[in-house]
Amino acid sequence: MTDQAQKAVGNGWQSEKYIKNLAKRKRSERRFRLTGLLAILTALTLLAILLFSIVSKGYSAFVQTTITLDITFTESIIDPNGKMDPAELRTANYAKLVQDALREKFPDVKGRRDLRKLFSLVSNDADRELREMVENDPDLIGKTVSVDLIAGDDVDMLNKGYIDRDAVEDDRRVKDQELVWLDKLEADGDIKMRFNSGFFTNGDSREPEKAGIAGAMVGSFYTIIVTMLISFPIGVMTAIYLEEFATKNKLTDLIEVNINNLAAVPSIVFGLLGLAIFLNFAHLPRSAPVVGGLTLALMTLPTIIIAARAAIRAVPDSIRQAALGLGASKQQAAFHHILPLSMPGILTGTIIGLSQALGETAPLLMIGMVAFIADIPGGFTDPATVMPVQIFLWADSPERAFVEKTSGAIMVLLGFLIILNAFAVVLRKKFERRW
Repeated sequence: MTDQAQKAVGNGWQSEKYIKNLAKRKRSERRFRLTGLLAILTALTLLAILLFSIVSKGYSAFVQTTITLDITFTESIIDPNGKMDPAELRTANYAKLVQDALREKFPDVKGRRDLRKLFSLVSNDADRELREMVENDPDLIGKTVSVDLIAGDDVDMLNKGYIDRDAVEDDRRVKDQELVWLDKLEADGDIKMRFNSGFFTNGDSREPEKAGIAGAMVGSFYTIIVTMLISFPIGVMTAIYLEEFATKNKLTDLIEVNINNLAAVPSIVFGLLGLAIFLNFAHLPRSAPVVGGLTLALMTLPTIIIAARAAIRAVPDSIRQAALGLGASKQQAAFHHILPLSMPGILTGTIIGLSQALGETAPLLMIGMVAFIADIPGGFTDPATVMPVQIFLWADSPERAFVEKTSGAIMVLLGFLIILNAFAVVLRKKFERRW
């Protein structure tokens, strides 16, 4: 065989091998794309399942069952002396007005045990509603008015379908006699559903129908304000110093390594640090937003520093050199040119860090923000709780009505996180500069 023939055979063999390898690489690429697409679909499916589970259990927390009763604001009970004394109006026995209305609605109920069950159809918070009505309009005294009162938590669960009325009587909290009373109220059109405004205006309560997230929302607001005011300026200034002014030596290398390590430290460790420094050493008030904010600031600082350094490093070096070449000092170049251009990335990293802090629970448990607090905090030093801790407390409660409260609070918290992250995207688009 001649040299040309051997060369032709060799080229044909190499060409055939190349085609086989190319086909193999294409099949491998298709498998990789399919695997990536499958991973994305799996993640989206799991996310959809999670959201569906939360929404399906929590949407009912935004509505509430009410029972309409004809309340007679008896003067001998509310204002026996006829003086319209605000103290007497505030301390009157409004619960008796509700009981009298129920007795009038169901005159056949006589026994003490049956009366106790009858009165439990309406929430214990009903007297507060009547008190507020009289304080806002004293002319109601002596009149009979139809009032929509909050139903008890068991009635609310039954009306929402969480209690099976067809189950054996011993297996459900609402007994047969109570079902008869509720059926009569339903036939008369006295059972209604309304928007649960108390969920957003009330503080925590042992009674599920009275519990709200207002206290936790305000506590989260105060806590995140303290976190932002401390972590943002310190984090940004640290990043500027390390990137623009610090000399590269073993000390700065050690600082960088420790910052990166702190970003990966479990959050509960920062809670232990806050407990040791702010409570045991500084003797700051326990379970206060100022302590929670300081603790979360320690946790958020590494995240902000790393994000700020990355944003500053992304600014082209030509801008630094141009500013220095025109006679600007290093400080002027850093604050007049580099910082404004890196601000979109810094703000994005900061808001992401604050979003993480908003959803943290473990550090706050260590500083006492897990306590039951019914009042809405009025300042940074008042006892308070935050939304993640409130969710934890409700999830640990045995009452069935707290399940929907837990999911509803999670929906509100997710809404806040979505708003914060959307705000980060808007800021990035607004301040973004191209070069």
